[in-house]
Amino acid sequence: MKKPINTIVLLLCLYFATSSCTEQYAIQTNTFEEALVVEATLTNELKTQKINISRTYKFEENAPKLEVGATIFVNDDSGNTYNFEENNGIYYSTEPFQAIPGKAYTLHITTSDGKSYSSATEVMTTVNGIENVVPVVDFKDGERGVSLKVSSFDPANTSKYYRYEYEETYKIIAPNWNSFRAITVPGENPGDHDEISLVPRGPMEIRTCYSTVFSNDIIQTSTADLNEDRVDFPIRFIGVKDPIIINRYSILVKQYVQSLAAYTFYKTLNELSGSESILSQNQPGFFYGNLKSDDNPNEKVIGFFEVASVSSKRIFFNFTDVFPNDPLPPYFVDCTKKEFKFCFTPGVTECKGNALLSAISGNQLLYYYSVNDLYYMVVPYCGDCSLFSSNIVPPFWE
Repeated sequence: MKKPINTIVLLLCLYFATSSCTEQYAIQTNTFEEALVVEATLTNELKTQKINISRTYKFEENAPKLEVGATIFVNDDSGNTYNFEENNGIYYSTEPFQAIPGKAYTLHITTSDGKSYSSATEVMTTVNGIENVVPVVDFKDGERGVSLKVSSFDPANTSKYYRYEYEETYKIIAPNWNSFRAITVPGENPGDHDEISLVPRGPMEIRTCYSTVFSNDIIQTSTADLNEDRVDFPIRFIGVKDPIIINRYSILVKQYVQSLAAYTFYKTLNELSGSESILSQNQPGFFYGNLKSDDNPNEKVIGFFEVASVSSKRIFFNFTDVFPNDPLPPYFVDCTKKEFKFCFTPGVTECKGNALLSAISGNQLLYYYSVNDLYYMVVPYCGDCSLFSSNIVPPFWE
């Protein structure tokens, strides 16, 4: 959830500044109002809970300012207190705990400068688990691909408001991998050209890798206008030519059941983070969540303390499971082989010995295969996926 919150922080800074212009120029903030930014979702998972706290930042700045040195705790209506400690700018509960149905929770923050903040009292939402996540061939904006649809059902019709996050992991196989790599070695006699030697690849130069990417959008749906509380919602669309599904793909989906207040806050946050909001003549200005300053009722605080039930489900599929008759998507980069004839005869344009030696010694190309004095080389990403991904197999991988 970090990207949407940071985006809206930047937009709020623009709302507080002059927003009208007719010429392109480097935007700078002329007026700036600092505000505390809080991201806090307490769930029914028994785990170390996490809270992010930062400050608004100016348009010309690169990143939010982390709020360090704060004292944070959550208490419930039974008198229990759950303390949080800072670790690299993020606050974690000192002990694992979980939200309990029926209990009311309140967040308290005291910043390093002694200012105090608190949230409204929140009760955990209805527990409603994900029934299934299914890959379905679909079209979006005229593009064919696969939609990942999540389904759930609440027979009591009390959930109604949902927010989703996902974590996707995909397998990468370098298409032009070879168990040997080419290196340059000095010629046998002084003045000779360097030679090429093939040596076994090292243990970190891997053919198979795994990349994991987290969702960074606000994804929501509501069943409030339906006759029953049944969800059948596409949370992710992947085009048929997207290389992340060349081989095997997995997605872990998390479903948060939200209160109406939390749903409305995140829905508004999502609308304000859209590009049209920046250019709108009617700037929406500041909007409040459920957090306030205990010292100054006029001080602006951005964010929401949410107590939500959460469920999760992971699925796997191969490209051929969904698209059995389609060609595989292209790889992440162009893997066209480059041919070099390893010779140095002056005036013979086919001889590219010096260019080949330079490409090898400069790690510009990797060895794919050779036939006599012809060497076929590829860009490094095509022969070693560990250059842009991880060679560690995830513990959950099937």
